[in-house]
Amino acid sequence: MSNVGIVDLFQNTDLEFIGETATNLEKSGHRAYNHALVSVLSELTFMQQSEPVQTAPFWQAKSLQQMTMTEWESLCDGCGKCCLNKLIDEDTEELVFTNVACNLLNTKTCQCSDYGNRFKKEPDCLQITHDKIAEFNWLPSTCAYRLLAEGQGLPEWHPLITGSRSAMHQAGQSVRGKVVHEAQAGDWADHIITWAS
Repeated sequence: MSNVGIVDLFQNTDLEFIGETATNLEKSGHRAYNHALVSVLSELTFMQQSEPVQTAPFWQAKSLQQMTMTEWESLCDGCGKCCLNKLIDEDTEELVFTNVACNLLNTKTCQCSDYGNRFKKEPDCLQITHDKIAEFNWLPSTCAYRLLAEGQGLPEWHPLITGSRSAMHQAGQSVRGKVVHEAQAGDWADHIITWAS
């Protein structure tokens, strides 16, 4: 049998086992078999080393604090839920979401219409940063920042997994078509929702 055939035969065999077998054959005087197994071992080791190494995506390989600004920003799925106004229930002190969106939110794209100047135009806008991880419980339960801070993975519809925001919108995970702006809302208590929390 050629070395190629032997390699195929031993392809799923533990390399340590092959190495031990080669050593035992050498000790018992079967040099020809030993030589063949050593060749196979070398070939298999080379094949394993030349296979592309599967590296984990950055959100699995790094902590939130280790991420670059680009990686950090890309965690945002663009759902728009964090741009919804929230209220504190007077009886339970529970944080509740409303479907009243910040006036800067583009309700079709679910993106901020003036992201660079949002803090000037909307003083209540909060910046999500590494040093505020302990405060992430106000974010929606589907938010990547909150999920990763809690040791969970990204949802299957997240743009980093699917490559676009379309799957998020199709899964009903964005605010598209579900919100009103502050200017048109009236009493926010009339707009309490459960789908965004």
